[in-house]
Amino acid sequence: MTKRMRLKTLLLTAFLLSLFQVQSQNQAYRWSNEMELLKRVDRLPAYRHHQLIDQESSYDRTDGNDDGFSGKYSYIRKENGKLVLAEFEGPGVVNRIWTPTPTNDTLLFYFDGEREPRLKIRFMDLFSGEVYPFVKPVCGNEIGGYYSYIPIPFAKSLKIVFQGEQIMFHQIQCRKLPGIKVESWTGNFSASDKELLAEVSDVWADISPTVNRYASGLSANIRTEERSFTIEPGEEVAFFEKTTAGRIVGFEIDGGTAFEGVYKDMILSAKWDNEQVEAIYAPLADFFGYAYGKPAMRSIVMGRQGTSNYCYLPMPFDRSASMKLIYEKRNGVQQNPVPVRVKVYYNDNGRITKDEGKLYAVWRREKPELGQFYTFMETQGKGHYVGTIHQAQGLRPGMTLFFEGDDTTYVDGKMRLHGTGSEDYYNGGWYALLDRWDRGISMPVHGSLDYSLPMGRTGGYRFFLSDKMPFEKEIYHGMEHGEVGNNFPVDYTSVAFFYAAQPLKERLEPTADRREVYMPDTHTYFPQLMEITLDRGIQAILDRGLMLTSFGQGAVRVMLTDVPEGKYKVLVNYHEKPNGADIQVWQRQNRLSEWISTKAGKETFKENIHVGDIQLTPQTNSVTFHVRSNGKADQFELNRITLERIN
Repeated sequence: MTKRMRLKTLLLTAFLLSLFQVQSQNQAYRWSNEMELLKRVDRLPAYRHHQLIDQESSYDRTDGNDDGFSGKYSYIRKENGKLVLAEFEGPGVVNRIWTPTPTNDTLLFYFDGEREPRLKIRFMDLFSGEVYPFVKPVCGNEIGGYYSYIPIPFAKSLKIVFQGEQIMFHQIQCRKLPGIKVESWTGNFSASDKELLAEVSDVWADISPTVNRYASGLSANIRTEERSFTIEPGEEVAFFEKTTAGRIVGFEIDGGTAFEGVYKDMILSAKWDNEQVEAIYAPLADFFGYAYGKPAMRSIVMGRQGTSNYCYLPMPFDRSASMKLIYEKRNGVQQNPVPVRVKVYYNDNGRITKDEGKLYAVWRREKPELGQFYTFMETQGKGHYVGTIHQAQGLRPGMTLFFEGDDTTYVDGKMRLHGTGSEDYYNGGWYALLDRWDRGISMPVHGSLDYSLPMGRTGGYRFFLSDKMPFEKEIYHGMEHGEVGNNFPVDYTSVAFFYAAQPLKERLEPTADRREVYMPDTHTYFPQLMEITLDRGIQAILDRGLMLTSFGQGAVRVMLTDVPEGKYKVLVNYHEKPNGADIQVWQRQNRLSEWISTKAGKETFKENIHVGDIQLTPQTNSVTFHVRSNGKADQFELNRITLERIN
């Protein structure tokens, strides 16, 4: 490229970026300007100069776990019998509203000190998709949480009031827009506004995204570099090199199923401008949102579809870029060569230094000490945070109480966001409940990676588009583990994505033990998520446990899914009581126990009663409880089943 051509390119990119930055007092910043950010992934590298975030939420101000259960911390004050949820000084915009507990009560939005609310809406209708412009999938619910990303701009101030007696959990995230002339919410939408919302909805509804969705602005005019190669254990292969300024718009890596499994030995590495520390250095499976050896994430910007792993986060650089795969050797394990196909989409639009950051991905795996927060990312300098991928493994069996922990974000020396629970951070809610946070589900910008009570693990992801978190001097972003005071032992793995002006100073080495999926040896099955099949002559009711009533004699089979093959002790928790029936435990046609009476003069709780040993395989992964009446005593109340591995 000649000097004249390079100068023209720089002038063009500077002009394009200037169109994206609304800084003029003479040009009003409208609803549509903010709405467009929900589809313009190409604008992610752009700084938000001095636009700091803020959030009102129902978190427990005493550092306890009453993050909305009682409603004590769910409002700022009472006003004329109503509850004031948030009060923001403008100019600014509300980017995100979340709750797992919407009601049919009315929300009132008062703009700019006005005495009458411009927006009145049922709380539920922020998410139901029935009231325009709060349409799906930009609003909605799935994994237990209800969310809205429809922007609500305000010029001077915004007060949000709940017209009901009690509200529980909520988060309302806002961004300040100092020095910008903002047009407050009007509730009137032009034809072009409606067309824009339809375009955003179309992007968010696309479960098979391609790079062409985001090839606009500085990400336009892309070229494609393709490579196919086979990488051997102990080898590294560079698949993209550029020695002039440019921008990677996205890339795709297809290795079939070779990146799956408990060993995450393929490392993805990227460097910008010959910086000393890699901008990206992470196990490929973690980077693309796999969960415990299996593909799990399929967002609109990153994940896996089919056998192709894709990332469409823009990566601008000043002078050079290098990307490669590193196949780490593992002692004592058979490792096969891996055929790989790679596509990199790029152009020659280099970074606009004063207005854009470079992409960095901080990979971590840690078992934080009790009492200590888990840190996703902490850095000094200027930039903005855009994404989190998080695998959360409990280190003691039982309920996943580690996910009670709150997220916390400090920006430029002040706490700006405090969450109400880990799944809430990922726009979810109510883990371990049927059809809530109970399995892996991918949504456009957030989701659950996995949920398994028997394995004591879960995970989530969230990408920040319009709600990306700017910082001028420093940021700390972390997650608590446990109900109070980081009191649950965990093994956490995360990738934190952010754009910044300054390079990374260090990285964590993905050693062999850090690249291996943790496998617990004790597994607990809770009634609310048991997969059961009832035989004739028995009735089941889910109450404080699984209540089985026998009409003479019957049986119920419980599937023991998710657990690795092996030999296990079977331990059962149940209630003895005056109307307790007799039980016998089988594994298909193999009897594990004699008849056990659960009848007693007064109710007692029996814990970890050993009923036999089993060999667990995909063909024998179940136990069956035969239940018979003992006179009029006809109930068996099962509390939980625990498997303990026998070495």
